[in-house]
Amino acid sequence: MECIKSELEIIMSTEIPTNFTIETEQEEDGRWIAEVLEIPGVLAYGENQQQAIAHVQALALRVIAEKLEHGEMALGLTSLIFVAA
Repeated sequence: MECIKSELEIIMSTEIPTNFTIETEQEEDGRWIAEVLEIPGVLAYGENQQQAIAHVQALALRVIAEKLEHGEMALGLTSLIFVAA
């Protein structure tokens, strides 16, 4: 299993993580799966590793946006930075 770590840095006024670890693995059928370890259930497939990472980053942003919309997270998002580890 190959593991690539990348960070999604979010400046928030809540106690959520500011760095998110993305773990990737190639399936037997050749597809890649990427998972954000700090957000349960956030995983996505891609035809290659970079596509899987892009899909899971987009999904993580959707989950964060949903939490903001439903008041599960305080407002205060001031900066969003993707940093490869």
